[in-house]
This record gives sequence, structure tokens and C-alpha cells, in this order.
Amino acid sequence: MIKRSLQKKIEDNLYKGKVIVLYGARRTGKTTLSEQILDNQQKRLGGKKVRYINCELMSAKESLETTNEQLLKTYLGDNDLIVLDEAQNIEKIGHVLKILVDTYPEMQIIATGSSSFDLANQIGEPLVGRKKEYILYPFSVNELKEQEDFHVLSSKLEYLLRFGSYPSIYNLNETEAQQELEEIVSSYLYKDILAFDGLKHSKILLNLLKLLALQLGNEVSFHEIAQRLEVSSATIRKYIDLLEKCFIIIPLGAFSRNLRNEIGNTQKIYFYDLGIRNAILGNHNTLDVRNDVGGLWENFCILERIKYNQLHTRLVNKYFWRIYSGQEVDYIEEHSGQLDGFEFKYSPNAKFKKPIKFLEAYENSSVQVVHKENWFEFLL
Repeated sequence: MIKRSLQKKIEDNLYKGKVIVLYGARRTGKTTLSEQILDNQQKRLGGKKVRYINCELMSAKESLETTNEQLLKTYLGDNDLIVLDEAQNIEKIGHVLKILVDTYPEMQIIATGSSSFDLANQIGEPLVGRKKEYILYPFSVNELKEQEDFHVLSSKLEYLLRFGSYPSIYNLNETEAQQELEEIVSSYLYKDILAFDGLKHSKILLNLLKLLALQLGNEVSFHEIAQRLEVSSATIRKYIDLLEKCFIIIPLGAFSRNLRNEIGNTQKIYFYDLGIRNAILGNHNTLDVRNDVGGLWENFCILERIKYNQLHTRLVNKYFWRIYSGQEVDYIEEHSGQLDGFEFKYSPNAKFKKPIKFLEAYENSSVQVVHKENWFEFLL
């Protein structure tokens, strides 16, 4: 079993008087991770009492949807560590958690949720200063390298670009991986999205996802998409916000400060998992017959860098940069007064032209190329 890097981070922050909130899309392994933490804590700290509660069960909903602290304590019992899995199903869960953390601070709660759209809205205000949040992504290359030889992992880059790194996907053969991804998309992805906000126009949402998948690595025009789907730009923005909060897409904004002809107020859209993106398009073809390898590589590198930053607690602002004359930088991290730029080229032989205007305009800036033969320097 591949150990998740978040396990140690979460365990290091247990029993400190705060609720641990674990977000992540369905099937990324939140339940498995929670159970591993419970098991590890029970065995390592002999005598600690633990309990797992599936909040999708009606019995859990009926028992937890109360603000009576005595009733809550009676249901939860004399446990030291409790996991409330899929906690967004509990009405007013934020107020419930506030009561628990204020009344029984010795009781550690881990609340998981498959959508920040619902759970974050419920717990935001009630748990100000009382929570610590984490996002569980599909497997990262840093997690995979703990189990696999580096050369083996490098040989699997194409598989990761085609099928992604969902825990239930990794190590399946290609046919099985494709079938599993189709199941995730049809049974969880669309179902969860359409459950929010009473969405009735499922066709619009599905077509939007396909358009975003086709524009991978390119700037997205909300106005253009709205015209193609025959809806308002406000509707497109609302749906894109929803897709982000359901852990399906990652918007990346433009960096613009000094130059008159910089592109501003626009976005690129990437996916939390490339297997999901490819399943939306029904395209898992090998790289040698694809015309989107550049976008796949760009998405892969940016996504893995986000995972890397979480692993190493690196707080950075993320952007892309482009000017109307054509110079661009695929990805920029701003931190400590520095601008670290990166260009993503799958082939090490691809041409790269330095963005001179960017380097001249911004002091303490740099740009380097990340390709399939040096990616480990950027991501591991």
C-alpha cells in the first residue's frame, strides 16, 4: 500500500484543540487515509479509543444533527479520536463541530468532505481559528517514488499522462484503467456536481467540461464559451467556480504588474487528474498519436508542483504570464520577493526562447525549462 504524505502532517497536528478538515474528490483515498490514521493512532498510542463514522448513513445524520452537547457526547462516546467521513451530509455541521471542539477539546475530530463547495461554506465562520485544513489529491510522484524505483517511475510517465494517478487506477492495465475512469466519471463526478445548487442544465455542464478539457494549457475566454453554449458569461463563471470547489479543475490566473501589453484578467484551466480529463473526452490514446501532449505535460507538471508545495508547506502565489506580442511563461511562483518561472516542454529537444521582456521587467526573476528528462529536479 502506498503511504500518503498527508498522514504524518495530520498526525503531527492531532490533539491540539483544532478540528482537522480533510478535503478531496471522491475516490482519492480520504476514507482509507482516515482509517490508517485511526489504526495507527490506536496501535501506537495504546489505550487511545478511536471511532469511524460514515456520515452518509441515516443513523449518523439523525444522531449528529443536533446542537445538544450531551446528546452528541452520548452518540460519540468516550473516544479520543473520531473520523466524521463525508461530513458535509450533516446539516449545520459547522455548528456541530464548534460545539464539540469548545465543549470537549480533548476529543479530536477529523472531518472529511468531497466538496469544499458545501463543507467549507458550513464550517467557515463557526470554526474560525478552530480548524486546520488539508486537501488530499490523487497519488503524487513523491508518494509513488517511496514505493517504486526512480527509473520505474520515470518509465510510467506516459501512463500518468494518459490515465492519471487515482489510487484505484494506478497499477491497473490500460483496459481496466479506462473502465475504472469511466465508472468514476459517470458514477461520481457528474453525480456529485449536479447534486449542488439544484443544477438542472446537466447538458450545459457536461459540454462545458469538454470545452475546458479541449482548451487544456490555453487561455479560456468565458465570453467565447458562453456564446458557444448559448448561456451568459455569469453562468459560465458560476459553473467554473463550482467545478473548482468540487476538485475537478484548477484555475490559474495571469500575472500582470508592470508592462503595458501584458495579458491580464484571464485564466488557464487545468484538471486535478489527467485521467479524469481524458475520460471526459474519451481519449486515452498513446502519446505518439496525440496532438495535446504539450497540454498534458503542462497540466501534469503544474498539478504535481501544487502537491509538492503542500508536502513541503511552501506558500506561493501561482500565475502564468503572457504579453500580446507572444512572449509567455507557462507557470510562475511568487514567494519571498522572487518570481520563479517555468516553461514545460515534454521533449528535451523542443525549442525554448527566453522571455526577455519578463526577465527585464521583473527583478529577482528566473525562467527554466522542465522536460521529461529533468522533471524530477522540479517535482521531487
